[in-house]
Amino acid sequence: MAKVSFTAARVDAHQCLPGSSQSFLWDSRAPGLGLRATAAGTKSYIVQGKLHGRTVRVTIGDPRNWSIDKARAEAHRLQILLDAGKDPREERAEQRAADEVRRAEARRRDVTFGEAWDAYVQARQPRWSERHYRDHLQHADAGGQPKKRGTGRTVPGPLASLRPLKLGSLTGEHVAQWLATESVARPTMVALSFRLLRGFIRWTSDMPAYRGVVPADAYRTRSVKELVPRVKAKEGDVLQREQLAAWFSAVRQIRNPVISVYLQALLLTGARREEMAALRWANVDFQWRSLRIADKVEAGGRVIPLPPYLHSLLRELQRLNAMPPVVAHTRGNTAWEPSPWVFASRTSADGKLAEPRIAHTHALSAAGLPHVSLHGLRRSFATLSEWVECPTGVVAQIQGHKPSAIAEKHYVRRPLDLLRKWHDMIEAWMLEQAAITSSLDGGASLRVVN
Repeated sequence: MAKVSFTAARVDAHQCLPGSSQSFLWDSRAPGLGLRATAAGTKSYIVQGKLHGRTVRVTIGDPRNWSIDKARAEAHRLQILLDAGKDPREERAEQRAADEVRRAEARRRDVTFGEAWDAYVQARQPRWSERHYRDHLQHADAGGQPKKRGTGRTVPGPLASLRPLKLGSLTGEHVAQWLATESVARPTMVALSFRLLRGFIRWTSDMPAYRGVVPADAYRTRSVKELVPRVKAKEGDVLQREQLAAWFSAVRQIRNPVISVYLQALLLTGARREEMAALRWANVDFQWRSLRIADKVEAGGRVIPLPPYLHSLLRELQRLNAMPPVVAHTRGNTAWEPSPWVFASRTSADGKLAEPRIAHTHALSAAGLPHVSLHGLRRSFATLSEWVECPTGVVAQIQGHKPSAIAEKHYVRRPLDLLRKWHDMIEAWMLEQAAITSSLDGGASLRVVN
């Protein structure tokens, strides 16, 4: 092949021959250096040589980016590699791979807590209960959105201040500073936030994309452990035995039957307020007297007994739910149909009961009782069950608490009929203290409220 000494004019004038896909011009001063022009009009410097008896062609670059002298120097370097039996293409592949590793590491180090947290929540959601999933969203929420109930805007969650932070900056010192700042106004919520954060950090250590980015002692240092708020049981937020009669009397007189039954269901089952509010008619088994309710711990929910008095209240509530309203309450052009929710609401966005606290507060005031929160009714169930000497494991299983003893975790599996025996006994004792002699006695019947 003919060779010429490369000059700027010759490089600019070189074109692909008509009818060819590519044409070459070879330099006489640098062995193997060529200029390739394609039919598409592109040009590039190349090096061609022999490697183990095979012809190898390596691209150097565009003449607009490479001067002739630099192209000759690069051609000389590549020819030395070929003479040594090394493939320049493999060298470039290794360099490219090393560069990708450096870039990936840089991206890994630059990821923020908020980005990694969102990936964590999305990856773990299928293994969580709905309540546990909402906790993760709420505690890292940036806030500033209009409140669904009431006026004003939502407050940022405790973890929101960490969202812009680079993951590698999540040191023990930073976590301790975060705890000291956030614990002043809401220590109980921050204690839960810390537990969620601890689970997240452990997850990052198992994920290749984040492994080694968060310092290993981010939540283990003494300064962090000393600042974690100590959560104590709330004092006084529980119904006493002698208060049951007044409480049942006031709650059974609430004009809205849905709220009335809902509050009684909380006390008689010890369920969490969100678990009971999310109960659907499809999860109520009247034949075998059982409820399948959503669970904070178990993703598939848990099955608990349906004691007789609550059974009769839900039967009546089901009858009322199947009755068309006197005044049509339809949304858009959709015809009226019974609600799938046991504790339905025509005014809430999702169709189920959202705010029963006001009615409960009024009932407590009318009965002359001290304030008891909705969670206090759950606490009351656990406390009052001791009057019938019910095993603590039975109460924990009904309420959805994790087993606390080795035997409870690995050996004891109580069937529904055994739970029902004790649950019926607990309900009967409460009704006895409240002077309710029949499930349909007095105020136990429900009324339709338009």
